[in-house]
Amino acid sequence: MTQREHLRQIAVAAMRARGLEPDIPRAALAEANAVGQAPRSTEEPTRDLRSLLWCSIDNDDSRDLDQLSVADPQDGGGVKILVAIADVDVIVRPRSAVDQHAAANTTSVYTPGAIFPMLPERLSTDLTSLADHQDRLSIVIEFVVARDGSLTSSDVYGALVRNQAKLAYRSVGAWLQNEGPLPPAAAAVAGMDRQLRMQDDVAQTLARVRHEQGALQFESDDVEHQFDGDNLTGVRAEVPNRAKALIENLMIAANGVMARFLESRGFPSLRRVVRSPERWDRIRELASRVGEQLPAQPDAAALAALLVRRKAADPERFADVSRTVIKLLGRGEYVAERPGGTEPQGHFALAVKAYTHSTAPNRRYPDLLMQRLVKAALAGHRSPYASDDLDRLAQHCTTQEDAANKVERQVRKSAVAMLVQSRVGESFDAIVTGVTPSGTFVRVGSPPMEGLLDQPGKVDVGDRLRVRLASVDVDRGYIDFER
Repeated sequence: MTQREHLRQIAVAAMRARGLEPDIPRAALAEANAVGQAPRSTEEPTRDLRSLLWCSIDNDDSRDLDQLSVADPQDGGGVKILVAIADVDVIVRPRSAVDQHAAANTTSVYTPGAIFPMLPERLSTDLTSLADHQDRLSIVIEFVVARDGSLTSSDVYGALVRNQAKLAYRSVGAWLQNEGPLPPAAAAVAGMDRQLRMQDDVAQTLARVRHEQGALQFESDDVEHQFDGDNLTGVRAEVPNRAKALIENLMIAANGVMARFLESRGFPSLRRVVRSPERWDRIRELASRVGEQLPAQPDAAALAALLVRRKAADPERFADVSRTVIKLLGRGEYVAERPGGTEPQGHFALAVKAYTHSTAPNRRYPDLLMQRLVKAALAGHRSPYASDDLDRLAQHCTTQEDAANKVERQVRKSAVAMLVQSRVGESFDAIVTGVTPSGTFVRVGSPPMEGLLDQPGKVDVGDRLRVRLASVDVDRGYIDFER
């Protein structure tokens, strides 16, 4: 058995143990295979925007493309940003076999050995993907960003679009940072270089304003698994990428527009929230260790300013600071938001009140639910979901997303365990990342791995220790350390 297949088997077992379906049912596959071609029309009004210089920016090997973007300079120095979201609902109808599988898992699951898509690949990588040089239906989220970073107007509507250039984070990021050439797919489209610069400028402005308002600046803890054929050869931490930041900032703005659009139409919605951190006292304690002070009550702006200062003061250790704060902030969750209800919980880490997930309907079920709500509003229909239905769906999506995250973490740990089996007995510098009733967890930076610490003594999240790799269990994803 190859290492890739071994990791896939581990993922399948982990998904089933956590109530996720690793295999798409035959009925869903048959439904997808019966779709002859991508639809060109839908019930809600649709504009023809195929002539615009749309582009996608995603991972190198991604084919399930959810969004495109384009920028249009305005009089007075502002820039209109248009974000096109793949119209998945036009094919994946409620209560269909495909929809039932998507509703069961609620998300695609990404593991080192294999990807388990939420939708059949016939759809997600073809007919509902905003594939390059293909005409596709979409929902467009439009907003105008003024020079000062404020949003002066916004709109949401249906449109037919065409991806003019399929681009990747790595090559676009290198070009934006003057570390590489303009990617060939962009160079082949006249004016695409100016498009990318304009979108990057707007994204940087949006990020600056959000950080001034208290959005937290973290360093990603994503890792890249390297394979030679089907053999795992390495794992390394991903470095910050300017193109990925570009897309993240535009999508955060687009998701806010979508939430406010439904609110303005009197429709309910699913909101993505991160509540005020329950362990704020521990965050304050860690800040005091480096000579910083935080207010007694949770304050996103104060924490954001502290993170900026720590990154400048100690950039090499900032990734560990980021992970520690993320752990102490707590998990995100979905909640149903009713028109005219109480003030929304908001997203503490992003420092926004109105925020949803709506930009990845090929990969996340909450985004597909939001799309159905928006399309109903555009077509003049009533909400397709009652408030009680949305409450149930929000809780289910949160539960299944948590399960998927645990599967992904377990298989990532299995992959690292494969690589470090021969290093049992070696010592590493580590940081405490979790203290729970089930045990104390620590993270090692190189190679990036997290595991359980035996007999830790009195420690808490953020403490630094010297640990020894005691044992690994590839099949269960166990990595155990000792003091």
